[in-house]
Formats: sequence, structure tokens, C-alpha cells
Amino acid sequence: MCVCACLCVFEWRMAKSSADDEELRRACEAAIEGTKQKIVMSIRVAKSCGIWGKSGKLGRGNMAKPRVLGISTKAKVKRTKAFLRVFKYSNGGVLEHAKLYKLKHLSKVELVTNDPSGCTFMLGFDNLRNQSVAPPQWTMRNLDDRNRFLLCILNICKDVLGHLPKVVGIDVVEMALWAKENTQAVTKRQGDPEDGPYYTEVTEGDMKVTVERELVSQAEEEDMEALLGTYVMGIGEAEAFSERLKRELQALEAANVHAILENEPLIQEVLQGLESATNCVEDMDEWLCIFNVKLRHMREDIESIETRNNKLEMQSVNNKSLIEELDKLLERLHIPSEYASCLAGGSFDETRMHENIDACEWLADALRSLEVPNLDRTYAKMRSVREKRAELDKLKTTFVKRASEFMRNYFASLVDFMISDKNYFSQRGQLKRPDHADLRYKCRTYARLLQHMKSLDKNCLGPLRKAYCGSLNLLLRREAREFANELRASTKAPKIPTVWLDGSAASNQSANSAVDTSTVSEAYSKMLTVFIPLLVDESSFFANFMCFEVPLGGSSNDDSGITDIDDNDKAAGKKTADLEALNVSLCDLLDGIQEDFYAVVDWACKIDPLRCISMHGITERYISGQKADAAGFVRILLDDIENRISNQFSRFVDEACHQIERNERNVRQVGVLSYIPRFATLATRMEQYIQGQSRDLVDQAYTKFVTIMFVTLDKIAQADTKYADVLLLENYAAFQNSLYELANVVATLAKFYHQASESYEQACTRFISTIIYYQFERLFQFARRIEDLMCTITPEEIPFQLGLSKVDLRKVVKSSLSGVDKSITTMYKKLQKNLTSEELLPSLWDKCKKEFLDKYDSFAQLVAKIYPGENIPDVSQMRDLLASM
Repeated sequence: MCVCACLCVFEWRMAKSSADDEELRRACEAAIEGTKQKIVMSIRVAKSCGIWGKSGKLGRGNMAKPRVLGISTKAKVKRTKAFLRVFKYSNGGVLEHAKLYKLKHLSKVELVTNDPSGCTFMLGFDNLRNQSVAPPQWTMRNLDDRNRFLLCILNICKDVLGHLPKVVGIDVVEMALWAKENTQAVTKRQGDPEDGPYYTEVTEGDMKVTVERELVSQAEEEDMEALLGTYVMGIGEAEAFSERLKRELQALEAANVHAILENEPLIQEVLQGLESATNCVEDMDEWLCIFNVKLRHMREDIESIETRNNKLEMQSVNNKSLIEELDKLLERLHIPSEYASCLAGGSFDETRMHENIDACEWLADALRSLEVPNLDRTYAKMRSVREKRAELDKLKTTFVKRASEFMRNYFASLVDFMISDKNYFSQRGQLKRPDHADLRYKCRTYARLLQHMKSLDKNCLGPLRKAYCGSLNLLLRREAREFANELRASTKAPKIPTVWLDGSAASNQSANSAVDTSTVSEAYSKMLTVFIPLLVDESSFFANFMCFEVPLGGSSNDDSGITDIDDNDKAAGKKTADLEALNVSLCDLLDGIQEDFYAVVDWACKIDPLRCISMHGITERYISGQKADAAGFVRILLDDIENRISNQFSRFVDEACHQIERNERNVRQVGVLSYIPRFATLATRMEQYIQGQSRDLVDQAYTKFVTIMFVTLDKIAQADTKYADVLLLENYAAFQNSLYELANVVATLAKFYHQASESYEQACTRFISTIIYYQFERLFQFARRIEDLMCTITPEEIPFQLGLSKVDLRKVVKSSLSGVDKSITTMYKKLQKNLTSEELLPSLWDKCKKEFLDKYDSFAQLVAKIYPGENIPDVSQMRDLLASM
């Protein structure tokens, strides 16, 4: 119902009040301009905060604020929306919209009892009940404003929204009487909102009905007025009024009894009718009892018949189900003749394999169907089932025994055929790569048979695996032996002497370093290239073919072509026991083949021991590529080969170290020892052979070589102490010169390079000191005595010591520095005489001059401090003299 058709606009007596004047209404409409809503009523109020059931207290932060409450409506096609709007004054005194409440959520109107004026109330909205914000309190200017505002809200809620909020603390009857007294005229706005409003006059009675509609209806009110108008009396006549009503009620009851007594004949007829009806009812009751007994007997008979019928029907159903179960059981117990003949004595030829596979599948299904999970425990205890199970077990044992014997003979015959044919192996002048494609193809024919044999009897594959490994091991060892023999025979490489560092041997190092022995490494690499993939493939094929439940995730060349018959068996690595059994079987399969690899390694080491470095790198590369669990033995084989290579190289290193140590037993050594430059040649060749991860092997050899070299050098130097420093500095210098380039790229050699550099500097210092003291011993010995005494006495007391007087100083200076140029020349000649390496002479002479100047400078400073009046040659003069020579 549109609000424009039912909403009343009142004209009140208190027109002088500005609470709802047109100016305030226009200001409110201007504040909500653009919302398509119309202001129905606007009134000024004071806002304060409070909670339900308590009044708000005025205080700082809780002062009453002036607000304007407005009721607005928005008309739509089918319904009208009503809103309560709160307006506040801006800084310029202009009304602006602050808050909006929907009247459809208005659930409670409560008067604040603590306000004696009765002008303060709170409005409760159901959508704001759960919020923590205290509800606002609205205080009107007087009771007239309060009643006008609340009556307008109640009328809108009833007429427009169809419900009334709960009113607490306000007398609704008093409000209705107030409305009746203060209403002068009422105009109803009627018509369609689209056609524009028009007004009609309405009487005061219409207004009263409108205001008091929620109390009583108009008809009820008229009846109450008529009743009250009949009895007009004062308040003190209430008891007389009650007595009068009682007397009238008794008179009415007496009149009714008198009327009944006047109609006695009628009563007699009624009594006779009742008696006859009672007799009929009694007769009917007897008949019903008789019928009830008969019906009870009939019911019992029917129940008995139904019980017997149900039992017969249940027995029939049970018999039918039993017959069906027995038929199914007989089907399970039946052994087809074609399968029985195939399992008991059939042929294992390739053309008949599909028949054997079908028979195995049927036998496996038949055995599973007689097991308890697939067969009821009651059936499993039946004698016929037990006998049939024993028959199937016997048939299974017979078949597995026959198939195992056939497979053992078949493996042996295949390998014997290949061994007897020489075309399968390498021959003189022709290397033959082993090819097992035909062998695997023939074995794959019986792969499904082996899987079914395993499903029938898990223990039957042990002897078969051993037989297969024994037969194939003969073939693999024969192929490896023939291939290795022909590989060594066809490889042409000159043999390099193993004497690299022996000083007594006249080995031609330059010739050794120029010899190319790469064919040895190539031969070893070819051996690995041919046989390692073959062994990995054979291991993977064996694991698949012999039904090992292990992960096979590493070999990309696996061509076994075998798939599991049970999807559950595809999970890799289900049982550790299978992996252990596989490793044991692989040992049987590949055992002994390592000897042929050892032979190639030993042969290569005899030709060129340094080729162990490149072979070590090649082996390490193959080891890093083996990841499959099925090829575990191949990895063990490669580890053994790598250890063999390391041992051979260690033997070579030990022998070279012995060659270095033999230099110690030779005659007096002069100049650079022979193993110093030879080691540089050896290290250069070793660096050329490094491949992959063989760096550690070479670094260990370097460490051992250089350690022995330096220890031997020290021992030789100690044998002749007179020339020890000369021997040390010349050899350390030669070590640095020969390994300068390698030390820049090899970390291990760089470490020893720095060690040799430190030892060289120390030897140079000692040797130069010896040369200087040989020519100027008295001069610097005098300076040393002064330095020693300065630790115990004052400088002024030193000239008075025995042998340190000024006269003694003059004698020492005269004997040492007279003809100093000749002494320096003699010192240079002595240095030149002791050195065998002419290229070291310039650097050593520079060191010698610098050391002499430093010592002479210290002597001059001591003289200036202890003997201030004495004159000795100046340091600058001595420097110029040395520079001119």
C-alpha cells in the first residue's frame, strides 16, 4: 500500500512551535537532494548516549548535541520504503545528513524512566542490537513533540511496513486520548502517486479510528459504550451492580427449569426412546462379542497358515540359493581336461607356449578361488574342497618341476650353442662386439612362463636363477677373455721406461715425454665401452627375466620387454630380501670377468705407468653413470678396477720415490740434482693425462714426490755442510724455475712452489752472511760485541771496556776498510766460485751488496752513538763504491 494513500499530515494546535515548520522540512529535503525520497516529518531533538534500561549521564565527552530527526519515504511500484534520518548542523549552521536507519528494522521504542519530563526515549533496531556502540537517546522539547513523532512512526510501521515495534514505558491509551484531543482536522491524501496528490476532508471519528486502530475495533467500541450507557452509576455502586447481575442470572436459570417441567409428556417419550435404544445396544453388544470370538479364531488360523507358508517359501528360497552355490562350487572344483593334460605332460615348445600360459593362469585362478578370502570358511572345510585343493597342488608341483627342468636344459643348450660357434667371439685381427640380442629374444619367449611359475611356487626360481647365472657366466667370461686378448694384440704402443727420477740412470727424458701412448688409454676405454653397457643390460635383463621385485630406474638400454602380470607388482623395491638375492645372483652371473679387466689394466701400466691417470678418470666417469640397483655388481666391478688402477699408480709412485732416495747414496752432489728438472717433465706429462676426477690421484702423487724430493735434498746438503747452502739455493731455484708455469694452474704445486721459495730465501741469507763474514769478520765481530754489552751497561761505559776502546776501534777500521774495494772484489769472486749456476750470480750479488750495506749501516750508527768523535767511511761512500763495482 503506497504511503501517499494512507499517511496523514496533521495540523496541530501548537502551530507557533518551529519543530515541524516548512522551513525545517525544506532544509532537510535539501540535505538529501538526489535520493528520490520525501520528508514526511522533521523535528528538532537533543542527542545523548546511553544503554538499554539506563539513562545517559551528562559529562565531558557525553554532552547533549542538537540534531534534527526526519522521517522520509521512497515510493516504488509495489511497496514503499520508510527511513529515519539524522541531520546535524555543520560549522556554517547548514543541515547535513549524518545517519540513516531503516524503519523496517525498528523493533523497540523505550521511554527513559530517569527523565522526569518523559521527553527522552530510545529507538532499538534489530540489526544494531549486537553492536558494541551505545544506542543514542533522543530528548524532545516537550511531550507534544514526543507524542507527535512517535504516533507518526507507529502509523507508518502499521500501515506501510505491516508491523508494530514493541513500546516500553509509554501508555498507548494516553497517547490515543492525546491524539483525539489535539486533532483539529485531518486530510487524507489519495490517488495514484503518479497523478499527483489531492486532498479530501475526513471527520474527527475517522481520525479516532486511525489513531486507536491498534487498540479495539470500532464495533467493539460501540458495544462497550452501549453496555456502559445502560448502567450509568458511580464508582461506589460497583457491589450493587454485581448483585444485580447475579439476580438476573438466577432468574434466567429458574425460567429455563420451569419451561422444562411444563413439557413432561415430551420427556416421557424421550425416556422410552432411550430405553429401547439401550436394549438394542445391549443386543448389539452380545452379537459383537460372539463375532469377536469367531474372528479371533479365524485370525489365529490365518496366522498359522501364513507362518507355514512363510516357512515353506523360505525353505524354497534357501534350497534354490543352495543349489546355485553348489553349482558355483562345482564350477570351481571342475578341472578342464585340456588344462589338466597341458599341466601334467604338455610340451614346452615355443609354438605351445600360449597353451601353457593359459593353463598357468587357470591354475593360479583356481588355487586363489579355493583360498579362504575368496571362499567361505564353511566351504573350505568340506572334504570335496580339500580333496580338490590337494589335487590342484599336486598338479601345480608336477608342472613346476617339469618347467624348471626344461628351463635349466634350455639355458645350457643356448649357451653351449653360442660357445661352440667361434663367430660369436673376437678372432685374430678382428674385434667382435658381443651381441646377445638373439639370446634375449629366445629367453623372452619364456618370460611369462617364469612369472607364472613364481606365482605358483616362489621357491622354484632359486635353482633356475643359479642355472642361468652359471651358463651365462661361461659365455661372458669367454667373450671378455677373447676380446681383451685381441685388444692387446692389436694395440701398438712403444713401452716407456719406468725410470723417471733416478739420477744414476741415463734415461732420455725428452724422448719419453715425446712418445705417444694414447692408444693404451683408447684400448682400455674401448674395453669399458663395449662391456660395461653389456653387463648393465645383462644385469637389468636378468632382474626382469627372473622376476626380482627391485627398482630398475637407471638403465636406458633395458630391452627386456617384460611386464608384470599383476599391477600390484609394479611398485619398485617392495622387498629388501629380493634385492639381497639379486646381488647374490649377480655375483654368480658376473664373477670372474674382472680378471680380464685387470689384465688390460696391468698391460697398460707396463707400457706407460702414467696412463693410469687417464684410465682412472675414464673409470670414474663410468662409475658416476651407474645408478640402477640392478647393476649394483657392475658398480662394484668398476670400483675394483679403479682400486687396481690406483694400486698400480701407487706402485709406480713408490718406485719413483725410491729412485729419488737413491740419489742420497751417490758421490758428492754438486749443482742442481738430476731429479729436479726430471720431476718438472714428469709433472707436465701427468697433467696431460688428467681426465675427469683423477685430479686427487695426481695431487696425492705430487705431494709424495715433492716431499721425498725436499727431504732427500736436505739429507744430501747435510752431508757437506760447507756447501750445503749453495746446494739448497741452487736446487730450490731450479725447482721454482722449472715449475713456474704449472704452479700457476695447479694448486698443489703452487703450495710446494711457495715452500721452495721460502727455503731458497733462507739458504740465500745464510750463504751471503757466510761470504760477508769471511771478508769483514773483525769489523762486524766488533759491532756484535758492542751490541751485546749494550744490554748490560750504558753506552758511555763501553769505550772503557777491554778491547773496545777508541784505539781498538781505529785498529779494526783500518785493518778492515783499508783497501775495501779489494775486499769487495774478493767477496764477489768467492761468490762466483761457489756457484755452479751462472744465472743465479747477478741476483745473489745484489742480495750480497744489500746485506753488506745494511750491516755496515748498523755499524756506523753504533760508532756514532758510542764513539761520537771518531770518523769512519760514510755509508753513502760505501754505497757508491758498491754501485761502481
